[in-house]
Amino acid sequence: MKIAVIGAGNVGGALGKLWSAKAHEVTFGVRNPQDAKVQEVIKTTGGKAKAASVKEAAAFSEVVVLATPWPATEEAVKAAGDLSGKIVIDCTNPLKPDLSGLAIGNDHSAGEEVARWAKGAKVVKAFNTIGAASFENPRFGSESASMLICGDHADANDAVAKLAAELGFDAVDAGPLFAARWLEPLAMLWIYMALKKGLGNSHAFKLLRR
Repeated sequence: MKIAVIGAGNVGGALGKLWSAKAHEVTFGVRNPQDAKVQEVIKTTGGKAKAASVKEAAAFSEVVVLATPWPATEEAVKAAGDLSGKIVIDCTNPLKPDLSGLAIGNDHSAGEEVARWAKGAKVVKAFNTIGAASFENPRFGSESASMLICGDHADANDAVAKLAAELGFDAVDAGPLFAARWLEPLAMLWIYMALKKGLGNSHAFKLLRR
């Protein structure tokens, strides 16, 4: 697939590298494609990925991945231009600056805000409930971490589930996009356990089925 990863930080860099290795065509959409840090990320892909402006990357893609800090996300969506018909994977969490909680409560979500900004796009919430350091190896003992996703378009949910499964996750469709109202607090719990309980990246959530 042709994938635009908007942002080349921990989350975007990890996903871009891993999907490049799976033979997807990855373009990082960034403010300055020639930035030294961006070029370092390109090197981690073995030169398989490339960098372009946010608008150019989005235009090239079938899938647009939002891997931006929450305060920069609306600007990134606007910079991407017309996203109608594209799958938009929202990896963001609306964290307060001090990581003490979420800036958006349980009656709304960052995922729904992204859908409002990205008119006509098929928005799927995913890759927000576990640290990026575990993307490369989501196995914990004998189990694969669950990747909970949600969105209003079955075809988009299926496509994102396949992308998650390629990385080794147990992909779980959690329903319509409004379920992001609960996935984002789940991410806050992961962050709390990582930072306050000392678990770092050594934990993940798993949906067990009988």
